[in-house]
Amino acid sequence: MADTLITSEIDLKAEGKQAGFLRVPHSTHRSAYGWIAVPITVLSNGEGPTLVITAGVHGDEYEGQISIATLARSLQPQDMRGRLILLPMLNSPAAEAGTRTSPLDDGNLNRLFPGDPRGTPSQMIAHYHEEVILPLADHAVDLHSGGSSLLYPATLLRGPAHSAQEEAGLRLLTEAFDLPYAWVFTGGGGRTSTARTAMGAANRKGVVNVMAELGGAGGVTPEVLQRTERGLHRILHALGMLPGYVPDATQGTRMLHARGLVAAFETGLFEPLKMIGDSVAEGEAVAHIHHPDTPGQAPDSVTSPHSGIVLAMRAMAQVRRGDALYQIAADVG
Repeated sequence: MADTLITSEIDLKAEGKQAGFLRVPHSTHRSAYGWIAVPITVLSNGEGPTLVITAGVHGDEYEGQISIATLARSLQPQDMRGRLILLPMLNSPAAEAGTRTSPLDDGNLNRLFPGDPRGTPSQMIAHYHEEVILPLADHAVDLHSGGSSLLYPATLLRGPAHSAQEEAGLRLLTEAFDLPYAWVFTGGGGRTSTARTAMGAANRKGVVNVMAELGGAGGVTPEVLQRTERGLHRILHALGMLPGYVPDATQGTRMLHARGLVAAFETGLFEPLKMIGDSVAEGEAVAHIHHPDTPGQAPDSVTSPHSGIVLAMRAMAQVRRGDALYQIAADVG
C-alpha cells in the first residue's frame, strides 16, 4: 500500500457494488479529528478491465459530476464485466463550494500531481489518486468543463501515443466517446511525463487515458450532458465492460490541434465578435473591450494572433488584462 493517511471505507478489490467515502484527515478548530469525505463508488463483476472515471477535479465543472453520479446510481454489477471506479467529486471541498480551487488550501488539484502524502488536503488527494487509484486502472477518463470562466463544446482531449498498443487504446476511447471535437496534444505524455495534471498522473502509471472538456459557464446544458452520458456508456461497451448496451451510430469527431490563446490586454467588458466553431483569420478582429466607466472612451479592438476556429471562449463579460478570451485550434494534418 502506498504511503498515505487517506483511508477508504470500501474494499477497492471486492466484488459487487460498494459506495462510500475516501476519508482525508483534516484537523480543524471545529473538528479536531475530522475528515474530508471524497465520494467513491466501485462496481466489480468478474474478469475484465478496470476503468477509472473522475470528475470534480475542479469544483465548478458540473456535467461530469452529474454523469458519474448517474452511472453510480443506475449501473449494477450484473450489468457489467470488470471493475469500474467512479469518483464524481475528486476535489470534494472545491466541488461542495462550486469553485475551481479548494477553499481549504486554494489547491488547484489539476496542477498538484503527484501530490504529497503529508501535505495539504489537495496534495494528499492528488497523491492518493496517483499512487493508490490509478495503479489499479487499465483505462481512465477525466471529465472537465470550462468551469465558471470558459465555455467549451463537448471536446475530448488526448495525448500522443508512445506505442502501437497505446495508440489503439486512445483511438478506441476517442471513437467510443464520439464527441464533436477532439483536441490532440502533439507532445508529452508517456511514463516520463512531468505534467502535474490527472492526465500526467495516468500517463506515469501506464494507464491509457483521455480527458474531456464539457461545456462550462458555471452551468449545465442538456445537450452536453446527454453527449457525456452517451459517451461514457459507449466507452464501457467498447471496452467490453457493458455487453448488454447497444450503441447508436457514430456521429464523428473533428480532430484539432490547439494553436493558442487570445488574451485581453485591457480591463473592461468583453464583447465577442466570434463564437465557438467560427473561423478566425490571423490578425482578424475577434472582440471588443468596452469601457463604460470612462465616458467617451472608444472600445479596444482585440485581434487574433492565430488562424483556425474558435474551440473555447470566455463566459464572463468582465475581463482584466491577462484573461483568456478565446482558444483557437486548427484541423489536424
